[in-house]
Amino acid sequence: MAEISSVTPSLTPHIVCDGAAEAIDFYKQAFGAEELIRMPAPNGKLMHAAISIGGSMLMLVDEMKEHGVLSPASLGGSPVTLHLNVANADAAIDRAVAAGATVTLAAHDAFWGDRYGQIRDPFGHNWSIAHPLRETVMSDSELLEAAKTAACVGNEAASPAEPQNA
Repeated sequence: MAEISSVTPSLTPHIVCDGAAEAIDFYKQAFGAEELIRMPAPNGKLMHAAISIGGSMLMLVDEMKEHGVLSPASLGGSPVTLHLNVANADAAIDRAVAAGATVTLAAHDAFWGDRYGQIRDPFGHNWSIAHPLRETVMSDSELLEAAKTAACVGNEAASPAEPQNA
């Protein structure tokens, strides 16, 4: 296991999963996660766990309805999107789909200069996955112009994808 102190940033997402142990296995397969810690409760549910994805920590816990700890499955979805910067967005999305994720936005060349797509994991959490298409960051004026152009021209790539895995 990796050293926890080496991946503890000032802001760390902490998600609730209906099946946190299975979620850890999914994140290992889909994103190459490395398990940092797993603390099961006496009933076998995970009261705390942490993984590292791409050098960043993600904490997770099992759903515990009796304590008001609810997963996206119980809440009817999640308004939160976790973002991954990767070397190859298409390959990362394909790997996540092979592990059981559903594409919610097909990978496309986004106006801000990234190859970008979105998936939903089997536990109801939304992920955006991207890699830069340019070696330099767009200036504010370039970004504003690109956004204006994207808003005025129909962008079929930006429409939600048909789910590939039900």
